Amino acid sequence: MTPSSPPCAETPGKRYGMGSGKRSGRLLRRRTCPLRLPPSTTRVIGMHCDPPRALVLSLLAGLALLAPTSAEDIKQTPVYTRIKAAIDRVPAIDTHEHLRAYDRLPTRVSTPHGAAMTLYSIWSGSYFPWINPLSPWPANGDFNTWWQDAQHNFDNARATSFYRSMLPAFADLYGVDFDTITDEQAVALNARIVENYRNDQWLHEVVVEKANIELMLIDKYWNRLNFDREYRFTAPVLNVTELMRGSHPDRFTSDNDSPYVFARQHNLPTTTLNDYLAVIDTIFTTAVRADAVCLKSTQAYQRSLTYEPVSQTRAEAIYGKAADVITAAEQRDFEDFMFWHVCKLSEKHNLPFQIHTGQARVQGSNPLLLVNAIAAHPNTRFILFHGGYPWIGETGVIAMRHRNVWIDSCWLPTLSYTMAKRAYQEWLEAVPSNRILWGADTVHAEGIYAMTAFTRRCLAEALAEKVIRKELREPHALRIGRQVMRDNALQLFPKLNRMLWRNK
Repeated sequence: MTPSSPPCAETPGKRYGMGSGKRSGRLLRRRTCPLRLPPSTTRVIGMHCDPPRALVLSLLAGLALLAPTSAEDIKQTPVYTRIKAAIDRVPAIDTHEHLRAYDRLPTRVSTPHGAAMTLYSIWSGSYFPWINPLSPWPANGDFNTWWQDAQHNFDNARATSFYRSMLPAFADLYGVDFDTITDEQAVALNARIVENYRNDQWLHEVVVEKANIELMLIDKYWNRLNFDREYRFTAPVLNVTELMRGSHPDRFTSDNDSPYVFARQHNLPTTTLNDYLAVIDTIFTTAVRADAVCLKSTQAYQRSLTYEPVSQTRAEAIYGKAADVITAAEQRDFEDFMFWHVCKLSEKHNLPFQIHTGQARVQGSNPLLLVNAIAAHPNTRFILFHGGYPWIGETGVIAMRHRNVWIDSCWLPTLSYTMAKRAYQEWLEAVPSNRILWGADTVHAEGIYAMTAFTRRCLAEALAEKVIRKELREPHALRIGRQVMRDNALQLFPKLNRMLWRNK
């Protein structure tokens, strides 16, 4: 109340509150204070009996009319439509896949008509079972038996990105809305999947034509020392995960991964640590000759990403100790030594180093744990996978501070679509746009298509929002979209340029 305001008066007879309205034996009285407003305002809101209430309602109505349409779906805007169309036209370079040869696809199941890819195969080969139960394929191999149990597997996961990331495949490739799928549609969908996988033409059609991918990098975690190219659109990667664990031959459960088996096949000794390091160098040389374009480590699933500098003398004292003799601390030190050695080989052989960060053993997969090793190897090009989810901000600042770091968003939209969109916007504010990549990271045609479509949409949304907020010009957004989907990979992995095959 200002000095010029008239005193407030009590109006008898009006009760507020519950019950009788009495408090301490006194009747609650309404206090009214005249409110000075311009005559025009008073006329508009017609405040004769309750000026404050009328004013509030009027102001709220005005604010509602003036508020920005922040709830508007960005995908309904012309800006998004243009950016999305441009991104869809880009023949993508997919930096991370696990696609096997057609006759070795891992999720085939037995049916009354023989081994086949089924609707179960598609879901079991996705990331959906990582977070939600999926009914097992029945012993009788009958789809209807499985679907009777499985149809409600999805009820609690409808909002998850592991579920929603698969929906574009069913919608675009089969014309089915899986959110509302009926039993009849499920039977028909399963039959079409079985038919599509009778030969490998479906893989080519989906990857090349429908997903619009020109090249993809294949991480053969099931056969790490094999660099064969099963498809025209693939390029090999050298997975070094097991090489860094090789303190003794008994560390390897598969001959396909063992550098000791490789050494025997090439008549190379493995008596000393220097012998072992020479074998590793030969493997790198073999990979380069086979057109491997980069390295990959998934040790974040097995151990902490903290790699300390360990002397070769210390590693030599550990090398050759069997699993029943070596201590956990010794094995860790040996792996630390090998990681730093691989960083040097990465530079020597011009093979950028992809490293799984984030979602794995979350207690030890924060990309910040790699910073000391990154700083110690300024000429090694490090690629931090999956955006370090959930540590996307940490990943961004690492790339901001170290120019030898690239961020790969592969798998990130599948983990969390919302965080992926936020990550693209945040990274673009912190890191030059030529250091952001993408990959689908899956095992079959439907997964590849779905994750590619999911990523294109997510990136388009992120860019369109920045354009609408006037934080980015549309021509620049279009260029960034092409960089992320294609150009950045060709720049980082120059060997890919001579593998391009479209329009030839």
